Amino acid sequence: MNVGEICNRIYSGGTPKSSKTEYYKNGNIPWLNTKEVNFNRIHKTETLITEEGFSNSSAKWVRPHSVIVAMYGATAGKAALAEIPLTTNQACCNLDIDESAADYRYVYYWFKNNYNHIASLANGGAQQNLSIKLIRQIQIDLPNLQRQHIIAYLLSTLDDLIDTNAKINDYFAERD
Repeated sequence: MNVGEICNRIYSGGTPKSSKTEYYKNGNIPWLNTKEVNFNRIHKTETLITEEGFSNSSAKWVRPHSVIVAMYGATAGKAALAEIPLTTNQACCNLDIDESAADYRYVYYWFKNNYNHIASLANGGAQQNLSIKLIRQIQIDLPNLQRQHIIAYLLSTLDDLIDTNAKINDYFAERD
């Protein structure tokens, strides 16, 4: 089965003109760029854009539980999991997973586990790139849905523990 067969929609985003401060100043729409895509769960973004910036760009809303795959440069092939509604730049391939076909968490962990293979598919001159067409055609190994849920639950529980430990460490580091 390929990635395109398990998605409701596969699309990229867009970038509001950075020269227009009104597209960013006092923004409240989370906007993700690929430097933030690093095998992580996205709960917030470094940048917020305004409604005007959103309307005057090709940025599109990405639903929570979407898998985001970086397509360009040094981050090509890295994945993240949207935990909030957000928008992305054009270097992000956003996978809206069909929940009747696959567990979105399983798909995220599959991309994470297969990073080296996916990154090796990138091509181009000075900058190595993936494309939506190429990502859509990637063959993905999927056990039955029940097994996907079990695997995804176990892996996401481990990530929850790692996040909790990091918060505890940060708390005590601030006290030193």
